[in-house]
Amino acid sequence: MRQTAMPTLVRLLTTLLIVAGIIYGIMAALVYFVEPTRREMIVDVPLPRIEPAPVPDTGELRP
Repeated sequence: MRQTAMPTLVRLLTTLLIVAGIIYGIMAALVYFVEPTRREMIVDVPLPRIEPAPVPDTGELRP
């Protein structure tokens, strides 16, 4: 009896682990070797106009 599913599965998992290791290594290299440039930034944020909420007319007089 011949089993061909296991070597294919092992080859797939090995390939995925190698690709994941390469991606992890690239991310680690970016963390260690790339220094972000810091600079001051000013962003104007427009505020919406606030209108007072309408008062419901109940027909009663307020003191």
